[in-house]
Amino acid sequence: MNKILLINGANLNWLGLRDPNHYGNLSLKDIEELTTEEASKFNYELIAYQSNHEGCLIDTLQSHAKSCDGIIINPGAFTHYSYALHDALLDTCLPAVEVHLSAIKQREEWRSKSVTAAACIKVIWGKKEQGYIEAVHVLMEHIQNDK
Repeated sequence: MNKILLINGANLNWLGLRDPNHYGNLSLKDIEELTTEEASKFNYELIAYQSNHEGCLIDTLQSHAKSCDGIIINPGAFTHYSYALHDALLDTCLPAVEVHLSAIKQREEWRSKSVTAAACIKVIWGKKEQGYIEAVHVLMEHIQNDK
């Protein structure tokens, strides 16, 4: 079966407990289930992984790159400074879509800069869990056009 890797970074394990105005009311498990359901409509399996540790995210990207067709990533705070994560995304040679639950461009100035965005085909922000659904569609369209 075709596979998509879903990566969630720092503090996203606390979704449902964090500020709902920025992050919504759903838990990470809820978002993973919604994204899994959407991917299955295209006959894709979703491999979900979350860590608060940058190196673990990179290890996961590297270990799954050869068996996946695309990546959806919400790097959390790593978005703003992890050039290592940027490089790991590029090194996979897979299309990646960056997702942010909150409207990062309308928050603190430091949140508006993404160093990982340049390694992605699209960045989706401010749509809460719907951003993950949109990311599935963006990946599917990109993969279809690449064939």
